[in-house]
Amino acid sequence: MPRSVLVTGGNRGIGLSIARELAAAGDAVAVTYRSGEPPEGLFGVKCDVTSSEDVDVAFSKAEAEHGPVEIVVANAGVTRDTLLPLMKEDAFTDVIDTNLTGAYRVAKRATRGMLRMRRGRIVLVSSVVAMLGSAGQTNYAASKAGLIGFGRSLARELGSRGITVNIVAPGFVETDMTAALDADQQNAITRNIPLGRAATAADIARVVKFLVSDDAAYITGAVIPVDGGLGMGH
Repeated sequence: MPRSVLVTGGNRGIGLSIARELAAAGDAVAVTYRSGEPPEGLFGVKCDVTSSEDVDVAFSKAEAEHGPVEIVVANAGVTRDTLLPLMKEDAFTDVIDTNLTGAYRVAKRATRGMLRMRRGRIVLVSSVVAMLGSAGQTNYAASKAGLIGFGRSLARELGSRGITVNIVAPGFVETDMTAALDADQQNAITRNIPLGRAATAADIARVVKFLVSDDAAYITGAVIPVDGGLGMGH
């Protein structure tokens, strides 16, 4: 029987790849998107994760379409990269509000149905930057590091109810966001990756598929790096 899945920020990049991977495995997948059009072949719900009301409506629509949401992937995220002395306060707070507080809103709404079902899977999409750091990304790194503490605490809260919470930490991934970097910037990054290449979005999606599968039933509170070795030792 297909499980009801909700992927935030699921209309492009890593989120879309995760949504398509889970749909191909037989799950009933809904995706949220903030702008543009919903992806073809997936149930799309317009949602800004900085709004609790939007998040509630997105879950209600997904539940009406596919039943109680059993798997949630909190993937929606933004960057506003600037060196700290030049960073305006809203560049910091907006990134935290979307990437970290947005995940809080999504996870809080998800637990309502999961606690009732006494089962569920929550996956938070963090970043290698959470542990490695990155100049010009104090806001982004803080938001992604926050997901680790948030997710591990939530794993302790929900474990007795059969709900797992895990964190995936992608490294440098080929997406629209990274395509904006010039060749020299991309080469400088891949030189530091032991596997010598960027990840594809599918590399991340397959790890998420594992974490929400029966094979990962005894994994919770884990931080899984999918970074080609970039963050080794952190």
